[in-house]
Amino acid sequence: MHIRRSPRRSRAGVTLLSLAALLLSGCSADEAGSSAGSTAVAALAALPRATPSALSPYYGQKPSWRDCGVPGFQCATMKAPLDYAKPGGGDIRLAVARKKATGPGKRLGSLLVNPGGPGGSAVGYLQQYAGVGYPAEVRARYDMVAVDPRGVARSEPVECLDGRAMDAYAQTDTTPDDQREKTRLVDAYKKFAEGCGAHSPKLLRHVSTVEAARDMDILRAILGDRRLTYVGASYGTFLGATYAGLFPDRVGRLVLDGAMDPSLPARRLNLDQTAGFETAFQSFARDCVRQTDCPLGGKGAKPARVGVALKAFFRRLDAHPIPTGDADGRKLGEALATTGVIAAMYDESTWEQLREALNSAIKENDGAGLLALSDSYYERAPQGRYANLMSANAAVNCLDLPAAFGVPEQVEKALPSFEKASPVFGEGLAWASLSCAYWPVAPTGAPRRIHAEGAAPIVVVGTTRDPATPYPWARSLASQLASGRLLTYEGDGHTAYGRGSACIDSAINAYLLHGTPPAKGKRCS
Repeated sequence: MHIRRSPRRSRAGVTLLSLAALLLSGCSADEAGSSAGSTAVAALAALPRATPSALSPYYGQKPSWRDCGVPGFQCATMKAPLDYAKPGGGDIRLAVARKKATGPGKRLGSLLVNPGGPGGSAVGYLQQYAGVGYPAEVRARYDMVAVDPRGVARSEPVECLDGRAMDAYAQTDTTPDDQREKTRLVDAYKKFAEGCGAHSPKLLRHVSTVEAARDMDILRAILGDRRLTYVGASYGTFLGATYAGLFPDRVGRLVLDGAMDPSLPARRLNLDQTAGFETAFQSFARDCVRQTDCPLGGKGAKPARVGVALKAFFRRLDAHPIPTGDADGRKLGEALATTGVIAAMYDESTWEQLREALNSAIKENDGAGLLALSDSYYERAPQGRYANLMSANAAVNCLDLPAAFGVPEQVEKALPSFEKASPVFGEGLAWASLSCAYWPVAPTGAPRRIHAEGAAPIVVVGTTRDPATPYPWARSLASQLASGRLLTYEGDGHTAYGRGSACIDSAINAYLLHGTPPAKGKRCS
């Protein structure tokens, strides 16, 4: 499963993997019949309330704040144990940034933000969006704070492939037509995994979500906050919920927007998300045929025609990639085009850009627009350098949960169910879920229900047509959490806070500023 932050809010928060590694891994394929309510899924156990003496030096740190080079922001570095089971075995250094409360009004403490991923830079997100774009009344009362999780961006980043190798990886065909193409896809997964193992062998064992959540508790302490106040989006909801499960007595005001369900096994996760992208695509299709420039059937066509036409376009690109004008000579093939279309599913404001890009590709044989969407999704700079988003994403996902599939034959058996969930994207998403099978480090996590007994009210936000974190996940997480309160946004796009709904924003602002959770069953549009 891939999760990412809505693109119009911050490129720093992009959260993805390509169709060459698109799905967050879950449990083995034989667990596909499990459900969120299965009693076989254990609950995440809370840690002891008392801080172990071996961790006291970390909790007692005093951050040395300095200028970030970004007006209004300060930066610092904090230490955490690389291995919480062996606190004396070495440290990891994590990048922290803040923007102090501007006033007026009494300061409420620190508000930690995370844009998702795994792999999105929280520091970049803070500096580019949250620290300047969150509601003024929230920024007035809170110090806005972010930490790049271990292995991400400024916090000892995981590295796997250089830019040229990443270009090749991103173009790998994930809808193999014969054994030769299947072998090429498996080889690409192996090369990516081997690169990660070669460049970050020690770190790869210690970038789990549980460890990142424990790092957040150290940060809470060194900031001087008795409880954690937090807004996490997308994968950031899993990180926040994990924190609540480990430290329920230290939960302050937590907002989990675009929620993941931590209890689901892999194939269920992957199928749910595949269906989520189909739901989002159908919304795009209905809108497209109302526009005069719809390149997939034309104005007035039946929405079903849009999917058929797009699939046919992908097949043509698979056989004959088209020029893009790229300085590095990249052409637009099926893989990059599919990633570009998927990128536009996260935010309905991008649909016009997608129509323009498709028109150029289909009618003018110019793939530049779709390539630009794909590159932004990967966080690829014009000079050909990639942010470490994809590397960190794989490193966390493959450590958190066992691989969805172990061998290609398991993918082939599952193809009908994926293609039923999404005729347009299902095949590629099924093959993408094989990527963690070749990871050089054994997983340390498993699906877990999170109860967080004793925690203060936690607001879980779900969007009804969210492509990346389908709405049923938010319902499930809110029901798992002992103090969960579900807030529903009836609309399109990924996540809800700050996307234009005054109803959503006012409900979350009231919770952050006054501690008043939304009324039970509250729905917004």
